[in-house]
Amino acid sequence: MSKNKRGKALWRIPSRGRGTCPFCGSTRIKLLYTAKGSTGETLNVCKKCQGKKAG
Repeated sequence: MSKNKRGKALWRIPSRGRGTCPFCGSTRIKLLYTAKGSTGETLNVCKKCQGKKAG
C-alpha cells in the first residue's frame, strides 16, 4: 500500500519548504533543518549544512 500522508506537512510551508541555503548557497533545495547563525539567530538550512556552524 502507498503512504498517502508522506510529505503532507510540506504543503503548508511557503514555497513547499524550498529556498536558497544561507550556508552553501544551493538553490531550490529543501530547508528543513535549523542551525545557529553567526549573530545567534536561527536559520533554516539544507540537509548537507545541518551540522555546520556559521563562521
